[in-house]
Amino acid sequence: TIYENMAFGLKLRKMPRAEIHARVDEATRMLSLQSQLEKKPKALSGGQRQRVALGRAIVRHPKVFLFDEPLSNLDAKLRGEMRYELKTLQQRLKTTMVYVTHDQIEAMTLGDRITVMDHGDIQQVAAPTVIYEQPWNRFVAAFIGSPGMNFLPGRMEKQGNDWEFTLTGGDKIRLVCSENHAFADHASKELVLGIRPENLAHGGFTPASPSTTTLTMEVKVVELMGDHQYVYLSIPGQATPLVMKC
Repeated sequence: TIYENMAFGLKLRKMPRAEIHARVDEATRMLSLQSQLEKKPKALSGGQRQRVALGRAIVRHPKVFLFDEPLSNLDAKLRGEMRYELKTLQQRLKTTMVYVTHDQIEAMTLGDRITVMDHGDIQQVAAPTVIYEQPWNRFVAAFIGSPGMNFLPGRMEKQGNDWEFTLTGGDKIRLVCSENHAFADHASKELVLGIRPENLAHGGFTPASPSTTTLTMEVKVVELMGDHQYVYLSIPGQATPLVMKC
């Protein structure tokens, strides 16, 4: 039964029966499994089986949890439910959890601090918002975000007091940011400009401002996602289409 499954590790430690019962009861209440204790594992849903596996670890009162892609075999709905379960569990237990995943949504929603790795090498360690807004390199910028960041090759040039990024096809993008003083070190070099899909806007939706750059692009594909859509745009001189989220 589920009770025996969760209590097995404690029995091996020869803990008192009352202590075992108390720990299993605490874990099952925490994971909403009280009504499932007499069932066999094969009678449970995928999400319930994952909760039983969590309960088996919780009853041991570990100082650190290690999760190695625990949600990879669940469908999208169950993954969403289990992300919530894990987040609330961490808040209740106040225990360190090391969570390994290839799913960036899981990393961004569950992590207080994220380590991004590529072929075994650490690329960046930071809070989720820092990873997203200030990626250390192109790999991190491409990996975090859905859809991924758009990359445009070109050169940075100064026009009067302003800086512009000249694309391979000849279009120019005005650059406006608080770190303008750092642009001089990269003038006239071959560079890559990264733009998040949500930072592109259709001219019919967002009024142009003095700092807005307008580019003419051709719509290739539109993916409807319900409350938003992804628009794939071709731009002269660029082999890969840009993705706009709107």
